Amino acid sequence: MTGLPRLTLMELKLFLREPLAVFFSVLFPALLVAILGSVPSFRTPARDIGGLRVIDLYVPIAITFVLVMLALNVAPTFLATYRERGVLRRLATTPVRPLTLLAAQMVMGLGTAVFSVLLVLAVGRLAFGVGLPRQPVGFALALVLAAAAVFAIGLLLAAVAPSARTAQSLGSVLIFPVMFFAGLWVPRAVMPELLHRVSDLTPLGAGVQALQDATGGAWPQPLHLAVMAAYVAVFGLLAARAFRWQ
Repeated sequence: MTGLPRLTLMELKLFLREPLAVFFSVLFPALLVAILGSVPSFRTPARDIGGLRVIDLYVPIAITFVLVMLALNVAPTFLATYRERGVLRRLATTPVRPLTLLAAQMVMGLGTAVFSVLLVLAVGRLAFGVGLPRQPVGFALALVLAAAAVFAIGLLLAAVAPSARTAQSLGSVLIFPVMFFAGLWVPRAVMPELLHRVSDLTPLGAGVQALQDATGGAWPQPLHLAVMAAYVAVFGLLAARAFRWQ
């Protein structure tokens, strides 16, 4: 891991030079919560979602949006660009191994995700009284598993994409179904039963429910934790086998 701190700082500087990536990964999730929370009906308890408010449901969804933007848009594009431009091949001839660059990319992504998640929680709490997680350990576990699951998918995209443009296009397309099942357009609480069951088997459908359970004070359900862990194992293994340094 020689040079990891310096490479992480370099990755952060490169990320900050991409204004659209910074906006959608860091600022947009909190802005989404602010916009939705400004709708009066979204701040009113509703019986069809168990007496919760719509804004209470959207805070975990906004958190998963942070993860999906970093994992399916930013990371695959950066890694495919490095391979396309021969950066990884040149690193292989130096004391800094290509694996260190991957680690730096992951550390930068996780640090960015933590900052954005805290921003979402702060906006939800201070502006609209959304409760903070009452089961913090379960919340942290659900967040880590959800992040690992979508980053594993993102690494597989980076592994199979022949170019940075292809990686970005594939990631952008995949974001829509992943976030649909997470409840971005139709909250999971009001999904039809069949759609809800399908959502339980997707990485962020399971992730959103686990985050909501932990926020309410309950331990995340074993099914949702197992689903996310399965995505980590399967897609992580596929990405490791398929990844090309050059």
